[in-house]
This record gives sequence, structure tokens and C-alpha cells, in this order.
Amino acid sequence: MRINVELKEGIHWVGAIDWNIRDFHGYSTNKGTTYNAYLVMDDKVTLFDTVKKPFKQDLVHCIYKVVDPSKIDYLVVNHVEPDHSGSVAEMMEIIKPEKLICSPRAKKALLQHYHREDWPYHVVESGQDISLGKRTVQFIETRMLHWPDSMFSYLKEDAILISSDAFGQHWATSERFNDQVDSHELMYHATKYYANILLPYSPLVLKLIADVQKLGLKIDMIAPDHGLIWRDNPMQIVSAYAQWAQQVPKQKAVIIYDSMWRSTEMMAKAVADGLAEHGVCTKIMDLAGTHRSDAITELLDARAIILGSSTLNNGMLPRMADMLCYMKGLRPSNKIGAAFGSYGWSGESVRLMTKALEEMKVKVVHQGVSIQYVPEHQGLKQCVELGRELAVAIKNPA
Repeated sequence: MRINVELKEGIHWVGAIDWNIRDFHGYSTNKGTTYNAYLVMDDKVTLFDTVKKPFKQDLVHCIYKVVDPSKIDYLVVNHVEPDHSGSVAEMMEIIKPEKLICSPRAKKALLQHYHREDWPYHVVESGQDISLGKRTVQFIETRMLHWPDSMFSYLKEDAILISSDAFGQHWATSERFNDQVDSHELMYHATKYYANILLPYSPLVLKLIADVQKLGLKIDMIAPDHGLIWRDNPMQIVSAYAQWAQQVPKQKAVIIYDSMWRSTEMMAKAVADGLAEHGVCTKIMDLAGTHRSDAITELLDARAIILGSSTLNNGMLPRMADMLCYMKGLRPSNKIGAAFGSYGWSGESVRLMTKALEEMKVKVVHQGVSIQYVPEHQGLKQCVELGRELAVAIKNPA
């Protein structure tokens, strides 16, 4: 789909829609994504970001709907990750811009990715302005949100914040603005995006929000590099980020498990019964049918992480090991946890999951429940009691 959409007069969306992508370095993108790029028509025609390399022609066609690409004067690279800079080299040949504008760290990253010393780099630092003619662009470095090179571009006269990988969603739609889609589905995708990409950088998110507030920027629109553009009440997503970044949990527990012959599944349901007795909101997620990124999304606002796995070859089941590797990198905080699982003859899984929780600085509040083969009533009572003890800890934080 090659459409041209105007954000405000002379400011155009010229990106690409990826309807078919289903994985984004470990994150399940079951509804696709977009690679947003923005074209500003002024005395200096300026393109903000490009698109993933296979979608270069979509970008070119969108630009042609507005202007001959050779008329573009400046190319701004807000972020060097290949889903945004992947077509930079080809676009540089087409555009031949006067300036390639980027942050100091982005210049270094562009050289490391594309090995072109001859490009017309124009390095900008945080707070620096560039005039396009009628418009002024202010640049704000946002290091480690989520790469070292990242920055925002703020169009002062139009009050539009081009926010790179912040405030986005992986969601392919024919619509371009937040007020054109279902708000609940939009916020789900925005929550999943934060939980799986920006969660480890939460302290930096809070600092960035505070720094932007000090600048006193008027923001009419937030235009991220993925998903919908925030046109209606754009500060709602900033408020959501501030809430998510604080990682203040609700009275909620998430049970994530993988079971070999359903014994661990029986235990998971019994743990949930104990939590439910105390009115704790509980989600049960079977890794056989739940993607790791969806589990992380549920964990974002949960107080308790409860892990269950059968023992296999003196370890845990592979899907649980995968889940823990993924979770460890995202560094969720303010959590309590425990583990449970069935085994045949060795029974290491509970100990290994408990150790993994401790390494992630999750406060382990129970030694865990391990049951050989198929649990009977007495064993399931232990699991219910585990749920009860967790519920008490959730409702009465130390």
C-alpha cells in the first residue's frame, strides 16, 4: 500500500507498511508493523528517516507523490537500526542531499554499518537547531532509547515531535492516526512495544520525560517510527510511558509454565486457585501456546512472577529456558516470585528457575513446590498453599 498522508500542511508520511512480518528479533509481531518516514516541504526539503531495505521502493513511490526525490536537500537519520536506516545507502544515491544530519553517535554507527566516509555528515547535538526556511528543527538526543545513537526531531512551528523508536507500536494498519483506530487495541500494542523494547531503559525514560518537560515544548502531535501517529491527545502516550517506567505493580500475578505430560499444568491451575481465593487478578500462560513477548506484556504491571516447568535432562524445558533468557534481558523490577514443577527422577527444574528469579533480583517468597510424576490431592494442596502465600505477599508488600 503506497499512500501519502499529510500530518500538517507540507508535512507528509512517506513510510512503508509491513503487513507480513511476524518476528522482530524475538518479539512476536502478529499484526505486522510500519516503518514511518516523514517528508517536510520547505525551502530545504527534508526527509526524516528511511525504511527497512526491502521497502525502499515503497518509500520512493511515496516521496514521488509529493516531490521528485532528487529535490530533497537534507536527510535526517534519527536512528541507525536497519529497520530505519536500511535503505539509507540507496537513498543517498537517489537524493544526493546537501546534508546527512545525525547525532555524534549516529555518525559513528552509520560509518560502522555502511562504511561511507564520503557522505555529507552534519552532526548535531542535543538542543541544536537547524532552519529549513519557514520551519526550525530542534534535535534532542535520546541515548539508549533504545540505541546509543537515537534522537528526536522537533518541528517547532508545527509542534510535531518525530520521536524515533519511542511511543510506537508494531501494528500494520491502513490508518495513520491514533483517532482512526480502536483505542483499546492501540494501547495494547503500545504496551507490548514498551514491555518488550523499552522496559530495560525505564530509568532513562523517566529522565527523558523530565528533560522534555523542562524544555516546555508544545506538542500537538507525536510521530513515531513505528505504528500510529498520536494526533488526538498525544500526551496520553507520554503519561503511559511515565507510568510504565515507574514499574509500580498492580495486585496481579502471572503464572508462566511449560508442561511435558500435564502434571505441571495441573500444578499451575492449583496455584491459581490459591491466588483466586484472595481475589488476586491471575493470568495463566502456557508457553506451548503463548509467545514470550506476550508473556512479558502481561508481566509489565504484575507484582508476582510464578514459573512452572517439568524437569528434562537435569534442567528445565527448553521453552522455559528461552523465556528466562528473554526476561533476564528486559530486567523487570519490583516483582516477587516463586517456582513449581513436576519431575520423573532428578527434579532440578524448580531449583534452576528459583535461581534464575534470584539472579533477576525478583524477591523469591517461597522455596517452591516440586512433585514427582503426577500430583495427587496432597501435592495439589501444596500448590494451592503456594498460591495463598503469594497472594498474601502481593496484598501486603513489605
